[in-house]
Amino acid sequence: MSGNYGGATASGTGLFLGGSREQGMEVRQSNVTAAIAVANIVKSSLGPTGLDKMLVDDIGDVTITNDGATILSQLSIDHPAARLLVDLATLQDKEVGDGTTSVVLLAAELLRRAQDLISKNSLHPTAVITGYRQALKAAIGYLKKSDLLVQTSSLSDEHLMQAARTSLSSKLIGGEDGFFARMAVQAVQALATEKNGVTKYPLGALHIVKVHGKSSLDSQLLPRGFCIHTSRAAQGMPTYLEDGVKIALLDMNLQRHRMGMGVQMQVTDPKEVERIKQHEMDLVKQKIQMILEAGAKVILTTKGIDDIAMKYFVEAGALCARRVPLVELQRLAKATGASIMTTFADMEGNESVDPANLGECQFVQEVKVGDTEVLQFHECKGAGASTVLLRGANEYMLDEIDRALHDAACVVKRLLESNSLVPGGGAVEAALSVFLQEHACTMNSREQVAFLEFADAVLVIPKQLAINAGLDSSDLVAQLRSHHAQGKYHMGLDLFEGTLRDNLAAGVVEPAISKIKSLRFATEAAITILRIDDRITVSKRQ
Repeated sequence: MSGNYGGATASGTGLFLGGSREQGMEVRQSNVTAAIAVANIVKSSLGPTGLDKMLVDDIGDVTITNDGATILSQLSIDHPAARLLVDLATLQDKEVGDGTTSVVLLAAELLRRAQDLISKNSLHPTAVITGYRQALKAAIGYLKKSDLLVQTSSLSDEHLMQAARTSLSSKLIGGEDGFFARMAVQAVQALATEKNGVTKYPLGALHIVKVHGKSSLDSQLLPRGFCIHTSRAAQGMPTYLEDGVKIALLDMNLQRHRMGMGVQMQVTDPKEVERIKQHEMDLVKQKIQMILEAGAKVILTTKGIDDIAMKYFVEAGALCARRVPLVELQRLAKATGASIMTTFADMEGNESVDPANLGECQFVQEVKVGDTEVLQFHECKGAGASTVLLRGANEYMLDEIDRALHDAACVVKRLLESNSLVPGGGAVEAALSVFLQEHACTMNSREQVAFLEFADAVLVIPKQLAINAGLDSSDLVAQLRSHHAQGKYHMGLDLFEGTLRDNLAAGVVEPAISKIKSLRFATEAAITILRIDDRITVSKRQ
């Protein structure tokens, strides 16, 4: 039912609407169609044999990627139900980092099957929702207790490398997955920080600098290091400092003091003008002496440094850089243990520089990379930090490598924090489908039908993986389910050979938390859309 109400009473309830209203089956069909349309956009990019999408925005900027979250975030989507799936992909990317395409496909398949149950089998939406929730609970419970889950109390680097390679296999740099997987593992391990006896790996401390030129295999990792896209303020400054370098981070000008706007000074004696100029220079010199006496050898500021200040720094053999972005300075402060100083004044009004506010690293150097210079800080003494210096032929390639490396780093982080993994290549989905179908036979309620549809819906992932590889999906998925019914829980798809294999032995693994969150997010998104039975679009007031 739908209708336009330009102020007329709707359904005799006394509700006055200025706009349009859709109800019941019509709004549900509209929502499901929109969700399926979104899934159809990204489904061909799933897996190691998936294809890329080229996205061109309104000003002509091009993005080439097969990352589900990136594709959906670039689209201009108006339908409210479709936007829910975009938010779903964004949430999966934030929480897990990988599996964004899978979660959208699963949510859309659940919605499609639910719509068939409601329209063709006359099952009430509440029964479908209840069945889906029961199936989700059973699936997660089975996943946590079954032989699928491999508990790794002491993760080896090989486990982490396998998970990172699995994530990178579907990316542009899949051919160099060994090189970048090792880089991702080492970068995340260097971020380790312990708090209350729990080790965390904050990815916010992973800094990625992109520089055009050379091959992607010329990319570099600075474990426990930091890199800033800037150079020395003057040529006379040193390019290399070592042996416990102290670093001062400032958010202030190091320039001659100037009068404020509207302030006037009348001077009758010309000698007084020279004294005022000299005093302004002395104020700058005092500030610089305070910084140097505190032990700082590297000075970075977000503001300017004039020639007079640079002269004093060059004479002292210090290295300084100006106009550094505040975000970069904040990250460097965490990496080196420094505090950003906005003033030298203390509570009593005196000026001083507390050495405790300085950061420290083992050595600092200026390096020419491509057509530009960067400052590198090695073996920082603060909280864990890592920097990856990415090289690539063009901007599109660098952006895609950045996204791929981020996904791999997220997978490594989740694996380190959860210490559990599962085989990939459709093994989990096939095992869940077999288990849920067997479990449905023990049910005697109307939710059994929805439970069975959930069991079939999870197979959309191995089916789409096979389709994207140009294989016979029906045959392969049938073989896969047969193996899992016989208790061969680690069997999965080998998309390059078109056969089945033991994916755990082959090193195709994923963090268990990734699968659990994908199931939970997709089911909750589907339920949220199924619960909608009325949509009111209010028109703008005239």
